[in-house]
Amino acid sequence: MQETVHNRFIAMSILFPISLFGALVCIFLWLRDIRIWARTGLPGYRNASIQGIFQTAFATLGVGITYFWSEEASILGAGIVMLALYLQGKEEREKIWTNEPAITRFLGNVPRNTNKKQ
Repeated sequence: MQETVHNRFIAMSILFPISLFGALVCIFLWLRDIRIWARTGLPGYRNASIQGIFQTAFATLGVGITYFWSEEASILGAGIVMLALYLQGKEEREKIWTNEPAITRFLGNVPRNTNKKQ
């Protein structure tokens, strides 16, 4: 007779923390695009921030599938998260950095554009 596991954290596969980290990265990139768009008003970052809503929802769906479905189907959820991360990077954006340090690019720290369209 097979024992049932009552604690979900014992039975979960390693794909759940991986997909959770991927979804958090997707959320971070989406919020960074919003910050850059709010500071510069560039249309490429506006489109990227709008598409980021759907990609973040897609990644969250993947995390939910990884957590709530069976362990055999958790690869599907991780694949959905990876697809959302791939789509996050495919959006066309303007070049706004030239020789800034990596931390500036990571945080999305760009100078404000005071004469942007409202």
